[in-house]
Amino acid sequence: MKEDFLHYIWKYKLFDTSNLITQNDKEIEVLNFGMHNTDAGPDFFNGKVKIGKTIWAGNIELHINSSDWMKHKHQNDKAYDNVILHVVYNNDKQILDKAGNAIPTLELNGLIDEKVIIKYKHLVHQTDTVPCGEQIKTVDEFTVQSWINRLAIERLERKSAEIEGTLNLNKNDWEETFYQYLFKYFGLKVNALPFELLVKNTPLKIIEKHHDLFSIEALLFGQGGYLDSDVEDEYFLKLKKEYHFLKSKFDLTSLDNSVWKMLRMRPSNFPTLRISQLANLLSRETRMFSKMIETESIKEIQDIFKVEASEYWNCHYQFGKLVEEDKKKKIGINTINSIIINVIVPFTFVYGKKNQKEELVDKSLNLLESIKAENNSIIKKWNELGLKTSNAMQTQSLLELKNNYCSQKKCLNCSIGNKILQQ
Repeated sequence: MKEDFLHYIWKYKLFDTSNLITQNDKEIEVLNFGMHNTDAGPDFFNGKVKIGKTIWAGNIELHINSSDWMKHKHQNDKAYDNVILHVVYNNDKQILDKAGNAIPTLELNGLIDEKVIIKYKHLVHQTDTVPCGEQIKTVDEFTVQSWINRLAIERLERKSAEIEGTLNLNKNDWEETFYQYLFKYFGLKVNALPFELLVKNTPLKIIEKHHDLFSIEALLFGQGGYLDSDVEDEYFLKLKKEYHFLKSKFDLTSLDNSVWKMLRMRPSNFPTLRISQLANLLSRETRMFSKMIETESIKEIQDIFKVEASEYWNCHYQFGKLVEEDKKKKIGINTINSIIINVIVPFTFVYGKKNQKEELVDKSLNLLESIKAENNSIIKKWNELGLKTSNAMQTQSLLELKNNYCSQKKCLNCSIGNKILQQ
């Protein structure tokens, strides 16, 4: 048993509250269970209990074993001087306050419904991807949908906090921050880190000095370390010559080409094509954040991102390696939607929040609802369990549920888990 389960039992009063007594056989009546504290200090603030004929107001502390009071060194912390009740599962040691008086202690062992304990153990020891997968169909639709709707906002707020952290590092430069996130998600999961390294190595202010595709391609391929080798290829040599000039002009340092990953990757997702597509996008518009805030519809955004790699890549996937096909390498709609979901939506959301523009907050949510449901292993699992999805708002919620609740066994913090335990 973990302490957070004991907090849960106390918070939701899932134990026999009649005929309670302290370790000294004094009657206890809990008048106020207190307010749950998730920060440092006692576990529940502003509780009120009647012990014997005296009413006490103050804080309540919970432990699995009463001896944990000493293990956690609460006897040396003034924050615990106002504890009026020590609630434990096992009372294995008498705890005294600083005046030498025994702290009133309530032992819950034997008072908690055994069915609740069994359900809890089943959830936390479950090895399935979704601990409550077998029982989720027993939870009413209203509880499930209300929780899923809440998680969409929770996910956006968590992403917003990350963006604000980067924004602070960039001295509140929205364009530079957006530019950095754009690169990260252009690389998909496999090459997210190399693209992050590339964008940090190539500030937006340098890109903004060039508007033609060739120069931006030379900058990005050069900074990515792709032009450090010797390839007998006319286009490669032209890029290399241009980058040599730009490198000297801006005192640039390139990455080691070994950071890029292509193993077991579809050629259409090779970083070479992604870099060229990015260059094409930036050659049209460098201040992408302002452009995204101005857009009004999902189609308008999708059209902006419908770019292709330069003509050289029609018959190449790597420098100097000609392929038989001659086909334009356009960025796919799934990749575009991924960028909208992971970059444009959270940026629009956080910008609207920070500037008190509710229309932008609404816009971010409407964009999610306008994108079709994502298709990945996590979403397929939820679909198998009966949770069907029709748009990205729902799939983002279920990703949040899986990654930040199910995988971390936070069943006690989940409305669905709560409902199962209390049924």
